[in-house]
Amino acid sequence: MGIFFGTDGIRGVVNEFLTADLAFKCGNALAEKGQKLIIGGDTRTTREFLTSSFSSGVMSAGADILDIGVCTTPGISYITKALHKDYGVVVSASHNPPQYNGIKIFDSTGVKLGDDREDALERKFVRQKHNEFPLIGKYEQKFSLVRLYEKYLVELADCDLKGLKILLDCANGASYKIAPKVFRELGAEVIAVHNRNDGEKINQKCGSTCPEEMARLVKKYGVDVGFSFDGDADRIIACDEKGEIIDGDVIIFMLAKYFKKQGKLRDNKVVGTRHTNKGLEEDLRSEGIELIRTDIGDKYVIAKMEEENLSLGGEKSGHIIFRDYASTGDGILTGIKLAEMMKKSGKKISELSFAHLYPQANIDCVVADKMKIINNGLLTNKIEEVEKALGDSARVMVRVSGTEPKIRIMVECKNEDVATKYAKEIESVVHNVDRGQK
Repeated sequence: MGIFFGTDGIRGVVNEFLTADLAFKCGNALAEKGQKLIIGGDTRTTREFLTSSFSSGVMSAGADILDIGVCTTPGISYITKALHKDYGVVVSASHNPPQYNGIKIFDSTGVKLGDDREDALERKFVRQKHNEFPLIGKYEQKFSLVRLYEKYLVELADCDLKGLKILLDCANGASYKIAPKVFRELGAEVIAVHNRNDGEKINQKCGSTCPEEMARLVKKYGVDVGFSFDGDADRIIACDEKGEIIDGDVIIFMLAKYFKKQGKLRDNKVVGTRHTNKGLEEDLRSEGIELIRTDIGDKYVIAKMEEENLSLGGEKSGHIIFRDYASTGDGILTGIKLAEMMKKSGKKISELSFAHLYPQANIDCVVADKMKIINNGLLTNKIEEVEKALGDSARVMVRVSGTEPKIRIMVECKNEDVATKYAKEIESVVHNVDRGQK
């Protein structure tokens, strides 16, 4: 990671970290004279503020930029490739609260820039390009282009979804209009909630970071399945008809079996991350499917899929990548494939989602200086102590968040109480170091 780019683009609190000046520098550094870019984003109230600054930087460099308005991250990835643009830009902070925003960049193939390209882009921030008239680029709006992505999603379904009653929690984000429209076009009966163009309430007690809300409403309305997206809809968390939450690990397990049966799981391998549950790995192995792990972050999952020419990968957080159909995680597409699987099998999703997962204790610690803490000797010693106590049958992972001032702790073992006990011990050390205690 560089100074400005984290695990998923530039992200931070607007006008605190992510300023208009930074957005201008990013657009100006990215663009070259004669290039053509598209830009869009989620419903946050600061989208226009950052879009105008970024676009000004692009135009100052002599490139043209087309604003397609509110659109999901995978939608912008698809449209960038479909329209042969040089870059696609997403103004979104994904699952983060409303005061955050971010900038994600896709190349002409719809793939996110890797670490090396982001680092090279950052180095250009110090030298700006200012073209004189008439070599200044043009800005245009064309919000109707989002329909290209909606049509593509409908075409990717292998069957209609008639007879299924589906609840969609759109997180008051980018999927607020797209997801209900697509599922209705496929024939499903849709109950859409938190589906307003409301940037002040995006991800607030709703969406994939608050799946309990979806679970409550699934039971209230008696639907067959619930799908909950994050602010830019590149993630999904599901819920069965009983109100049981289905995370990204279990979604990968279901889809891997489904794709293997169809002959679409290339080399009978899937890509996960260091966070992927060990129980899932064992369940996949019992199905004749190999799990390959990468660093945490969907761009690392995609890079490994590209390297090994694989068709399916994803993260526990709900980023699911279908490489044959999309160049990034797509929550709506994942929901379509899960519903398709239900329709074709004639089974309830609770009958398809059974997996032997190890209990995980996950704790997020908000801290003042995450890099100082992660490199502290006291924390290193504590992690080694816990790993030794748990042995080879368990996993411990402590890392910095790529987008927030947090230390993320995960302890996974067969005993939930033991996992929680050791996670809390690590949390205590993190807070002690954060307070400056020795």
